[in-house]
Amino acid sequence: MHEDGEVRWLFLDFDSYFASVEQQERPETRGRPLIVVPLEDTEATGAIAVSREAKRLGIRRGMRVEEARRLCPDVAVVPARHEVYVHWHHRLVAEIERHLPIDLVHSIDELSARLGRSQQVPETARLLAQGIKRGIATRVGGALTCSIGLAPSRLLAKLAAEMDKPDGLRVLTRADLPEAIAHLPLEEIPGISGGIARRLAAAGIRDVIGLWRLAPKQARAIWGNVTGERFIRALHGEDVDPPPPGPPRSLGHGRVLAPEHRTPTAAWPVACALLLKAAARLRRVEMTAAALTLTVSWLVREPTASRPAFLRAASSSSLRMRSDDGGLALTVRFLPSADSFVFLRALERAWAQLEKQARSRRNPRLRNVYVYLHELQPENARQLDLFADRETRREERERLWAEIDRLNRRFGGRTVEPAALKHLDLKYLGAKIAFGRIPAPEDFA
Repeated sequence: MHEDGEVRWLFLDFDSYFASVEQQERPETRGRPLIVVPLEDTEATGAIAVSREAKRLGIRRGMRVEEARRLCPDVAVVPARHEVYVHWHHRLVAEIERHLPIDLVHSIDELSARLGRSQQVPETARLLAQGIKRGIATRVGGALTCSIGLAPSRLLAKLAAEMDKPDGLRVLTRADLPEAIAHLPLEEIPGISGGIARRLAAAGIRDVIGLWRLAPKQARAIWGNVTGERFIRALHGEDVDPPPPGPPRSLGHGRVLAPEHRTPTAAWPVACALLLKAAARLRRVEMTAAALTLTVSWLVREPTASRPAFLRAASSSSLRMRSDDGGLALTVRFLPSADSFVFLRALERAWAQLEKQARSRRNPRLRNVYVYLHELQPENARQLDLFADRETRREERERLWAEIDRLNRRFGGRTVEPAALKHLDLKYLGAKIAFGRIPAPEDFA
C-alpha cells in the first residue's frame, strides 16, 4: 500500500526546446526573443518554436514572421535544423541517465522515469530533480532548462511539470489533491482533448472538481473505452501505467514547401523523397503497407463550389479523394508490399488527381505535402501471391530495396536514389523538426 506522501514518477519537459537549442548554439541570441521557422528567407512562414523571451512579448507558435516582427522588431529569426535538435536530445538523455534510468522518451522534449523505492520520499525526489537540473546546466548547456514534475502517477507528474514552466519543479502528492489542481481549466489536464471536453460538458462536467468526482465506470462510459477509467484512477494518484505502445499504425513524412517547390510539378520530387524515406523505415521495422495517403494544403483557400463536382468526389475501388477549399487528401490501396516501386506507382496515381485539382484552381500553389503508408502488418503475416512468377518478382524487388537501404545506411542516406531526386536540396529535406519520433541518424544522413 502506497502512502499519501509518496511520489513514484518523474516527468521532465525541456523548456522551449528548439528555441533553447538555438540559443545554446548561438550565444549572441541568449536572453533575446527568438523564433524558429521551417524555411529561410520568407516572411510568410510561421514560427514553429518560440523562446521564452519571445513568449513574454506575446509571440506564439504559428504566428507569421511579419507579425512577430511587429511585436518585436529585434526578434531573431532562425531556420530549423532538425539534425542539431536530435544531437542535443541525445546529449541531454545521456546526462539524465547518469541520475536515473529513463522509462520512456515521449517526444524530443519530454521523457519520464519511474523512481526507485528509496527515491519516492518527496524531499529525496526533489533533491534528485535538482541534481538533474544542475547536471544539464553544467555538463550540457546553460541555455537548456527543463521543468520537472514529481507525483504518484505519470499523468500527475506530467501535469506537475507543466504547472511552473519555465525551469520549474513541482511536487504533487495524493495528500495535495484535488485542491492543488482545482484551479486549472479542464483543457490544461493532459489527456483532455477537445472531443473529450465536449463529452464531459454534455455529462455536466466543466471543471476539475467535477472531473475528480467521476467514478471510474462513469469515465469509461464517457470516453467509450477503458482509457477513461485508467485516466480517472491516474488522476487520483494510482500508479496505472498504460500498456506499452504497439507496432506503428502508419509511417510517413511531411514538409512545409519552400517557395520554389510550391507548384505541383516542383513538389513532385519532394513527395517522392518523403515517400522513399517512409518506405525505408517500413522495411527497417519489417512491415508491409497496403495503402498510401497523400495530403496537401493549398497556399490560398478557394471556394470548393467553384470547381467541377467530379474533382471533389473522385473515387474508385482503389483510390479515394477528399477535398475542400483548404486542402486535398488522396488514398490509394494496393496489395500488401514493402516494394518502393509499388509505392511510387501509387503516388503517381494520387499525384495525377492532384494535378487535375490544381488545374481547376486560380492559384494552384501548395503550402505543404505529407505522404504516409498505412494499413500496416508484419512482413511475415502477408499472404503470398498464388502466381509463382509474380511472387518471385516481388521477392526480387524487395531484396533490391533492402540492399539499397543497406548501402544508404552504410554510406549516407542518399547514396542510392532515383536520378530525378539528385538535385533536390538536402538541407531543405532535413528541415522538419521531430516532435513525437526521434529519428535514427540515417534518417537525415
